[in-house]
Amino acid sequence: MTILILRPAFRQPLRHLQRRFQSSPPKKDPVPVPATVAPLPLWQRLGPLTTAVQAYARAQNKSPYKTQVATAVVIYIAGDLSAQYVSGNEYDPVRTLRNAVIGCVAAIPNYKWFMFLSHNFNYSSRLLSLATKVTVGQVVFTPIFNTYFFGAQALLSGCDIPGTIERVKDTVPTSIINSCKLWPMVTAFSFSFLSIGWRPLFHGVVAVGWQTYLSFLNRMAEVKERERHEMEGKIEVGQRVGYAVAEAA
Repeated sequence: MTILILRPAFRQPLRHLQRRFQSSPPKKDPVPVPATVAPLPLWQRLGPLTTAVQAYARAQNKSPYKTQVATAVVIYIAGDLSAQYVSGNEYDPVRTLRNAVIGCVAAIPNYKWFMFLSHNFNYSSRLLSLATKVTVGQVVFTPIFNTYFFGAQALLSGCDIPGTIERVKDTVPTSIINSCKLWPMVTAFSFSFLSIGWRPLFHGVVAVGWQTYLSFLNRMAEVKERERHEMEGKIEVGQRVGYAVAEAA
């Protein structure tokens, strides 16, 4: 009789223990996994080109000045080689060396200028910031740089101060006008879509074509000045002959 009374009392704890040992531990909610994985950007899927770009980025982060100098020398040499090829004249290695020196000197100031634009003129309006950067670049940087480029070309090629001033007058106004057709778009694109570390590289790639144009324009100015001086020399010789004939008569 006592057993019958106690049996229900022990049955419930036993059932509770059975459920506790037989029940599986609670499962955590699975981590949500997207149905599709986002593809890598195009520039990260270009094989050797991607490797080269990443190596450039590492060099830029480690030694920005050295990287900019090396990049500028390559750009200026490539631009001059292209300009000499387009002109069809015999290759002039001294001219290539002259461009390399000019690019080496300009590398750090150019880089500093890009950093200055990146850290300044940043307003609440993105459009206003972009327009200001483009305008400041065209109004301040372009005239100074083009004057330096053509002036250095003239001085390194042996021109005196009056000849250098003449070269600047013959080339800088035309180059500034034509730069307005290219660099505002390049600057707007780089500041809109590229991070600060990639802007110098992008500008450098575009600058290969631009340096080709500047070198070609400088070459045309040299030819024009030579023809002008030859004409002035012929006129002077003619005048002297005329004076001599008049005196003899």
